[in-house]
This record gives sequence, structure tokens and C-alpha cells, in this order.
Amino acid sequence: MTARPPAPSGYVFDNDSPHSDRHHASLEAALDPLTLGHLREAGVAPGMRCLEVGAGAGSVSRALLRLVEPGGTVTATDVKPGRIEPEPGLTVLAHDVVTDPLPEEAYDVVVARLVLQHLPERQAVLRRLARALVPGGLLQVDEFDAGHEPCLLAPTPEDARLYERFTTAKAALMRAGGGDPTWGRRAPAALREAGLTGIRIRPHVLVRAPGTPALGLQLHHLAHLAPRLLDSGFTPAELDRLAAMTRSPDFAAATGVLYSVQGRRPARTPLTTPCSEATPT
Repeated sequence: MTARPPAPSGYVFDNDSPHSDRHHASLEAALDPLTLGHLREAGVAPGMRCLEVGAGAGSVSRALLRLVEPGGTVTATDVKPGRIEPEPGLTVLAHDVVTDPLPEEAYDVVVARLVLQHLPERQAVLRRLARALVPGGLLQVDEFDAGHEPCLLAPTPEDARLYERFTTAKAALMRAGGGDPTWGRRAPAALREAGLTGIRIRPHVLVRAPGTPALGLQLHHLAHLAPRLLDSGFTPAELDRLAAMTRSPDFAAATGVLYSVQGRRPARTPLTTPCSEATPT
């Protein structure tokens, strides 16, 4: 069967999809220890004001609130924030980080996890996030480079090739929606270009094997993308085979590299605003 090129379809993973509960549970189990551990190491402390953009189901925002209590606050934003319950100290806002305004010099900490790779306007968004920091404030961006997600074990060589076809097709669907599945490798340079200093980079690779949250995340991707994978040339039998063989004890794969990158707004030097983003006077 000849594969048809996927049509542009916007953001690949909808926060309101039937698979979102499993998606967010897998994200929380797989990545929260890394995201929050790096924030603790950076000195996130009581009294700080924090912003998380693209907060999803809010697990990072809720944990951040525990780090900054007493006296601190967290604002959690998402285009569809309905999965996050507000509580004292935690404000939840419907907000599009591409088009909606952000206050400047308002936050000690800004976190964006698995958001910017989906946005064609990612560099302009990064500049806005940097300007939302107080001088000396911390921005943490966690992003995958999914350019290489190798199958390490499979029941048969044909299964390994099928899995690699799937990861290639998933990346193509992200690109069709304006995303860049390899952007994680460019995140450090992008933070520096946005005017941040003291860039710190931590790479992580996780194993996708039965029972791991990293595999749970991939199974969510498979279920969520199934209709578009069929449009891209997969057969129903191939999708069923993918779901079955990835649950086999003979299966293991690696994630792409997750780059957790931190930078700080300079304490004294003001960040420059490109002419195209300047506020009219």
C-alpha cells in the first residue's frame, strides 16, 4: 500500500481526547521526577511566584505549589485547562501562550514542558517567557528530540521494522501540524538566543518496555493517532500488531533524548524586544 502524506491537522495531542487521562498519567509517572528534581536543585523555594505554560493535567503545577509554600503562588495555563482544579495558591487560566498577553517581570520561575516543540512560533514564545521572568528568574524547558527512537528488542525483525515505521510516521504527523519533533536538541541555543544566561543542560533517555510509564505514553500516542496513521498508509492489522507486540516481554525501545534545559534572565541587563514584537507607542 502506498502511504499518503498526512494532512496538516494542528496540535497533535488534544488535552480533551479520550486518551488524555492515560496520557497525563504516563507523563506524570515518567517525567515529573526529572522535571521537579531539576527545579529543586535550582533552588525553587517558599515564597516564589511560578508560571507553568501548557500545564496539561496540572501535576507539575501542583507539585510546584508544594515547593513554594508558604507564601508562594503558581499560575497554571493551558489552552484547555479543564483538567486542573484550582486551589489556594494555584490559579488556573485558559491561555494561548502564542497569542495571549503575559505580564512582564512577574515570575521567579517559568516552566514549559513538551510545549514549544509543537509551536511554529516557538522562538517568539521563548522571548515572551523570558520577559515574564524577574531579573535573575529561572526558565526551565523540557523537550524531547524524537529524531531517534530506536527499537532495541522485538519479537521478530518484521516487528522491529513496523515499530520504526510508526515512530517515523508519528514524527511526520507532528511536522504536518507545525511541530518539530527534534527541537529538543536546539532548545539550549534557543534559550541563549532569547537572552537567557547560565544555560544548564541535562539529557535523559528512558526505556519503553512493558510496565514502564514511557511505554504507556507511546501506547497513548498509538491510540490517539490511529485514525491519522490509517490515513498515512497503515492497515488496521498493523496497528493491532503494534499494540500487541509492544506489550510483549520481548519488546523494548528507547525514547528520544529528553533535554531539560534551564536558563536565567540576566540580573541587570534588560532583554531586548525585536522590532516586530515591540509594543506600539
